[in-house]
Amino acid sequence: MTETETETELKTSKTTRFAEWLMAREERRQDKESNLEGLIRLNVIVSFLTLGLVGGFEAVQLGISLVPYL
Repeated sequence: MTETETETELKTSKTTRFAEWLMAREERRQDKESNLEGLIRLNVIVSFLTLGLVGGFEAVQLGISLVPYL
């Protein structure tokens, strides 16, 4: 092998490793987003349950009616 072929393979190797790192990072980011969405849904459910316990059924109806305006 010549020196240029070695340099080309090294660059390709670095590029490949960088691409793999980017793909892994994107997968981790998507996992975090799906976890965050689950936590948000749980928070909304707990909020409505708390509203129901504190304010009663009418408060829950009012809260649900206001959701489309968010």
